[in-house]
Amino acid sequence: MTSKQKNNEAFVWIWLPGATKPVVAGKLESDNGLIHFNYGKSYLERIGDIPPAIPIYEPELPLKPGILPLTQGLEMPGCIRDAAPDAWGRRVITNKQLGLKGKDTDTSELDELTYLLESGSDRIGALDFQNSPTEYRPRSANNATLEELLESADRVEKGVPLTPELDNALFHGSSIGGARPKALIENQGTKYIAKFSSSTDLYSVVKAEYIAMRLAALSGLDVAQVKMVQAAGKDVLLIERFDRIHTGDGWARKCMVSALTMFGLNDMTARYASYEDFSEIIRHRFTEPKNTLKELYGRLVFNILCGNTDDHARNHAAFWDGKVLTLTPAYDICPQGRTGNEASQAMKISGENNLSQLKSCLEAAHHFLLSNEDAMSVSARIEHGIRKYWDSVCEEAQLSEIDKKRLWNRQFLNPFAFEE
Repeated sequence: MTSKQKNNEAFVWIWLPGATKPVVAGKLESDNGLIHFNYGKSYLERIGDIPPAIPIYEPELPLKPGILPLTQGLEMPGCIRDAAPDAWGRRVITNKQLGLKGKDTDTSELDELTYLLESGSDRIGALDFQNSPTEYRPRSANNATLEELLESADRVEKGVPLTPELDNALFHGSSIGGARPKALIENQGTKYIAKFSSSTDLYSVVKAEYIAMRLAALSGLDVAQVKMVQAAGKDVLLIERFDRIHTGDGWARKCMVSALTMFGLNDMTARYASYEDFSEIIRHRFTEPKNTLKELYGRLVFNILCGNTDDHARNHAAFWDGKVLTLTPAYDICPQGRTGNEASQAMKISGENNLSQLKSCLEAAHHFLLSNEDAMSVSARIEHGIRKYWDSVCEEAQLSEIDKKRLWNRQFLNPFAFEE
């Protein structure tokens, strides 16, 4: 394929709740830079079937015939974009398709439908994309070793074209989001996302993420399970996937949408996303809204206390069952590099304020239906959890003393968080 070749259509397949095989839901068509969706007649007629058809996501794509209008400001449905590869996956696909070199490769060389059709089929959530409306052919790879995946990731980072064997090894994970090197693996009946060190890391970023995720769980938050392993002498972080359910008949998939999609925003307008607006959506559209709001407040506090300023709207998500939303476990809690004390969160907290301070959280507590006393109790619990388990979790991760000193009071429990 060359950069001049374009895909003008793709068929959307979906795993309905509890199903282990997908059905075709409808078609995407590209027209003058916009990508529209319409449901297939056979899918709309599944209303009485078991399992019945569900909207891919409402209110964005309701179960209606005909081409569905795009949300204002979007070039494609947000719930479809959620299933597309992000920066890392696009680099893998560009390497495979065009053999282009270097980290600064222009990933716009390929169109959006090509990225959907050329990425691996085991993507996040319950969607996949095919050239055919009648025959489903998964794009997958054999279960490669971590050593093979590390070698593949290293070559992509250097802009070196992959060998066919390494191409196959890394391709499987090309559909998952994020900018860091990663891949998908399956081990002993469990599916994981594997995150690798990057050649540009100034400290052990994967260990820092492991520590943050473990401390979040030990502080009482609902967090994806993680483990640290080594391969080829390098650290690898394994995150257990929560969008897959192993059944006697195979793997079922759980539908998911990002907070960015719930907001009706795209990557260009993500700066308008806020915890205040997210809490409003939760109150009206989520299961167990009161408990969910308290959990989200705790995640906000933890992000601030661990130095994760990359809490953008793609790093929050919900399961979708066709009717209501349920907050997923937390993921991508990764302390970010920091030179000074002052910092700000990627999403606004309340109004225009996004300063990474507990004071900002307390001022927004009423949006989360929390009293000041309850909000301070949440903050105290999380701070206590970080202090209590810091040494033991750093020991679990085998974090060096240099990195331990680098992270403490800079990313974790930075004094700026406690000012005023």
